[in-house]
Amino acid sequence: MRLRSALLLPLVLLVAPVAAQPTAPQPIPVEVAQVVTRYPHDPRAFTEGLFIDRGELFESTGELGRSSVRQVDLASGKVLKSAAVPSPHFGEGIAPWQGQVLSLTWQGQVGFRWNRKTFKKLGTFRYEGEGWALTSTGSELVMSDGTDVLRFIDPRTFTVKRTLKVTVQGQALRAINELEWVDGKILANVWLTDFAVKIDPVSGKVVGLIDLSQLHRAAGAYGQNQVANGIAWDARTRKLYFTGKEWPALFEVKLVPAAQK
Repeated sequence: MRLRSALLLPLVLLVAPVAAQPTAPQPIPVEVAQVVTRYPHDPRAFTEGLFIDRGELFESTGELGRSSVRQVDLASGKVLKSAAVPSPHFGEGIAPWQGQVLSLTWQGQVGFRWNRKTFKKLGTFRYEGEGWALTSTGSELVMSDGTDVLRFIDPRTFTVKRTLKVTVQGQALRAINELEWVDGKILANVWLTDFAVKIDPVSGKVVGLIDLSQLHRAAGAYGQNQVANGIAWDARTRKLYFTGKEWPALFEVKLVPAAQK
């Protein structure tokens, strides 16, 4: 997706306590993503979705005319196989489900089902509004559309089972982008920021912030849209990975509490 006019909350201000206001909300815990290992990443990949399933890394990319779904070798960054998202669609987020990779498109209101092993297109599904990101809880999908609302979806029919408004200290958090299900919480990039958030899937409250600025500096990609986007959690190894749009690197990270001021 491209630049939008949606309101972005100044997240960094929301972690500071407000003096002399006894009813002020408690600061949200902040963690810093620190590099454990740096891996190569295709610097032309306008990353929209990222996940690890059964030890294998999958990625989706955007931009008109070069949107794709792909399997990538983590160690080398080499694309092992890929399929082009049909023109004129702008590819968006992806998620696994029962031998398939499901992929969204930005404004086409159509998604695609791909065979996980061959990337043969198996079918399509429809949805209303924009498609931004997708993740799997194991039994259902969670979808973002750029607003402050997440949709919980039946992966068989792609019907919406429920919706969840996301708030940070009582205020709507818009521009929720790439999603990942991690230990019962939803991790999400916030478009055009160097923050990811941890969202409670029951209340919709942001319960943690992740500062990605160290990763952005290490990647050295500073184009207008070359922002952090792409979260992958390997549940088997319990390793967490981040990348960004057209970043030349993908990072395994550890999360450490931010220094208190």
